[in-house]
Amino acid sequence: MNLKVRLTIMNFLEFAVWGAYLTSMGTYLANAGFGSIIGWFYSIQGIVSIFMPGIMGVVADRWVQAQRLLSLCHLVAGAFMAAAGIYGLNEGCDISILFTLYSVSVAFFMPTLALSNSVAFNALTKAGMDTVKDFPPIRVFGTIGFICTMWLVDICGFQPTSQQFVVSGALSLALAAYSLTLPTVPTKVVDGTSADSETLVQKLGLDAIQLFKKKEMAIFFIFSMFLGVSLQITNGYANPYITSFQGIAEFADTFGAQHANILISLSQISETCCILFIPFFLKRFGIKNVMMIAMGAWVLRFGLFGTGDPGMGVWMFILSCIVYGVAFDFFNISGALFVDKSTNSEIRSSAQGLFMIMTNGLGATIGTLSAQAIVNEFVFSQPENVQLDGWRTCWFIFAGYALVVLVLFAIIFRPKNHESVDADKA
Repeated sequence: MNLKVRLTIMNFLEFAVWGAYLTSMGTYLANAGFGSIIGWFYSIQGIVSIFMPGIMGVVADRWVQAQRLLSLCHLVAGAFMAAAGIYGLNEGCDISILFTLYSVSVAFFMPTLALSNSVAFNALTKAGMDTVKDFPPIRVFGTIGFICTMWLVDICGFQPTSQQFVVSGALSLALAAYSLTLPTVPTKVVDGTSADSETLVQKLGLDAIQLFKKKEMAIFFIFSMFLGVSLQITNGYANPYITSFQGIAEFADTFGAQHANILISLSQISETCCILFIPFFLKRFGIKNVMMIAMGAWVLRFGLFGTGDPGMGVWMFILSCIVYGVAFDFFNISGALFVDKSTNSEIRSSAQGLFMIMTNGLGATIGTLSAQAIVNEFVFSQPENVQLDGWRTCWFIFAGYALVVLVLFAIIFRPKNHESVDADKA
């Protein structure tokens, strides 16, 4: 089989595993009576992302070939996710057991995002291909896989049930088997000793902490964390919010209320399209302005959710999903480019790891737990007849937060030599 096809299948399955539950899990938890702890289920992804990818990266570099470790991680993640799904089908299931099964699965799944990249980059390089040119078309199929399982879970009626976990677990187990057929990634061990002199601290990316000594970089990483607060909010709460319109006669039979996942999938479609516009915007407006555009898009993302509905106001939901591509891609990619241009080759990889920790680790964890407290206060602790107003209040609070971050970023962050980026590098 053609190498690109093999790697495309890997990426498709990798993100299909995630898409099966990431945007619909909140609806299941709310339906099962666990709405008040939705934030914990999403925050665990951020918590394990602080250390598990680094640990598994060390293991893959030194002892276990990346494709085999990818298989092992998916085997464990798939088994525990499927177990969580089957256990959740029981009436009166113990939330502590469900959360434990889910957490173990997530702890082993999150490192696979990096491991799958390692397998792909290594295979393409060994084949003499250009990773910058040949990997993006392969990676796009990851987002397509994510969208496909979102639709599958929606159409099969699994959004309000734990069967979405079973779908994810089954796909993860399939990828565990498929990973063993992927090209070999050699470890950096020769005669029982490491082939390089990097320390564990360097491997885990902790040496990049020295960047906080530079004012410009310290401000950037702090704001990365502040913006990271927004990353998982709609993943956790958009679906239960839109689905809640089923309880209102005027909206009960609308397509959006009945198929929230399909509606939300427009966000992922937008994400794939917005990547194409980044080189133009970076060259035309500079990194700081592009990041500010992303922050402004987060304000619109939340504000439009607060004002829209699945009926005549569905266009606001659709527009919110479209701007998500700008909100997510423009900051993450331009931010990664800023880090790349601001660091030397010795700590560049570590700095990228630190960027991910600040956004998807600390920021996302703080954001989901804070969002949980806000939603619990204004929605789940209120009578059903006033919960819609509570939801709208929550979205406006999130929009207000994003606006404050945007204003402070515009005032405080002043990059010296990064106002433009070569479009070819973008």
